[in-house]
Amino acid sequence: MTHQSLTRRRFLNAGSLACMASGLSQLMRLRAVAGERGTSRDDTAVILVWLTGGLSHMDTYDLKPDSPLEYRGEFAPIGSNVPGIEVGELLPLHAKIADKFSLIRSASHGFGDHDGAHKRMLTGRIPKSPVGFVNDAPSVGCIVNKVREPLRPDVLAFTSGQRPGTNPDSYSQGAGYLGRSYEPFLLADPSVENWSVPNLSIVPELSPRMAHRRTLLTAFDRLRTELDSTGAMASGSHFQNKAFSLLTNDATRQAFDISQESPEVRDRYGRHAYGQQALLARRLVEAGTSFANVVMEHPGGPSPPQTLYNWDCHAVNCHVFKDARWRFPPFDQAVSALIEDVYQRGLDRKVMIVVMGEFGHTPRINSQPGTGTGIMQPGRDHWPGAMSILVSGGGLRMGQVIGSTDRLGERPKDRPLSPNDLWATAYRHLGIDAELIFPDESGRPMPILPDGAPIRELI
Repeated sequence: MTHQSLTRRRFLNAGSLACMASGLSQLMRLRAVAGERGTSRDDTAVILVWLTGGLSHMDTYDLKPDSPLEYRGEFAPIGSNVPGIEVGELLPLHAKIADKFSLIRSASHGFGDHDGAHKRMLTGRIPKSPVGFVNDAPSVGCIVNKVREPLRPDVLAFTSGQRPGTNPDSYSQGAGYLGRSYEPFLLADPSVENWSVPNLSIVPELSPRMAHRRTLLTAFDRLRTELDSTGAMASGSHFQNKAFSLLTNDATRQAFDISQESPEVRDRYGRHAYGQQALLARRLVEAGTSFANVVMEHPGGPSPPQTLYNWDCHAVNCHVFKDARWRFPPFDQAVSALIEDVYQRGLDRKVMIVVMGEFGHTPRINSQPGTGTGIMQPGRDHWPGAMSILVSGGGLRMGQVIGSTDRLGERPKDRPLSPNDLWATAYRHLGIDAELIFPDESGRPMPILPDGAPIRELI
C-alpha cells in the first residue's frame, strides 16, 4: 500500500459527514435569513499565521544590537537580500527572501493580557472586557466568512488550524453578534501520523458500505453517487443539499488531501506542525478559502527542557533564548516556504500573508525561576507597547520596513500603527468595504472597523 493511500485512509478517521451536513444546513439557513451584503473580489484571500502567546520582536524582526545587554539578549541581527532590512540570526531563510515581505515595526495597542490582546488584535475593536476570550464583536475571519460565503457557497470561507480540544473562542476567533454560524471550520495538525479532518467521513446509517473507510477519493465519490441514486439529495431541504454539496465537491476534497503534494514540497515546509499547517493553508486558499488561519503554537515532537508549548516567553515559563533556538528554526522554515511557494505558484497577488501574535514581549529581559524547572532563567513578559508584523503578497509593496521603535524597542518612534490599519489593508485587498455595517444584538448598526486606514506604504 502506498504512502498516499495510507494518508488518505487516515483522512477518513473522522466524524460524521451527515451530522456535519445537518449542522451546516442550519448555518446556511441562518445566513440566508440574515441576507448578507457587501462587495468583494472573490479571487483574493488572506492567510493569517497566528503566533499565540505573542512574538518577541526584539529577537526576530526588530533587534536592537546597540542597546544594553539586558535588552538586546543573545541574538545578533543578520543582513538580508534587501539592503537595510535585518532580521534575527535564527531566521536565515527569512533573510534570503526579504524582497518578498515587508515588516511593520511600529504597531501597538493597550492590552497587556492574552485575552484582551487577542480580542483587540483579531476583531479590530476595543473589547468590552479585557478578560475572557469570547468575542463581543466578530473576528475579522468571521466578517470575511459572512461577506464571502454567498459568493462561493461551495467552499469553506474561513478555516482555522489549531490544537485538539480548542474552539474558536480559545483564540478569540468567535463571531460575536454575527452568531456562531460564521465561526471557522476547525482543523487539527496535519503533520501527525493519525491526522484526520473532523466531520468529513461517513456514519454507518448513511452508508453501511462505508464502514471500512476506503480511500478519500473513493469515499467521496461513492457518497455522491449513493445520495443521488437514492434521491436523498432531491428530498432534502435546499440548505441540506448545499451542505452536502459543500462537503463533497472536488475543490474541498482535493484541498484537504495534503498527500497530493510532492515529498519535496512537504519537506521544504517541514514535516512539523508549523510547516504542514502552513502548506494546508496554501492548499485551502488555492481551492477558494478566503481566510485561512494557521495557529502556530507547539512545533511538534518532544519539547526540550526549558521550552514552552507556545510563544509566551516569560521567565517562569521558559528560558527565552533556549526556547527560541528550538522554536525559531521550524518557524523560519514554514514561513519562508509559505511565502516562496505563494510567489512561485503565481499567487502573490491573490494571497496576502500576515504573521503576528497578540503583542510583543518586553524589550528588557528579566530572570526568574522557572515554574516547572526551578532554574533561574531569562525571559520576556507581555508588551503591547510595541510589536512587529510581517506582511507578504497581496499585490502589495514588498521589501521594506514600515515604522520604527525607539532605541530600546519599547515604543513606536515613527509611523505608529494600530491593528485596525492592518485590517483596513486586508479588507482592501479582499475588496470588502471597511465601512460595511452589520447590526449587533440590539440592532445597533456596527461598522466592521470603527477606525483605521490602509497602510499607504503597502498599497
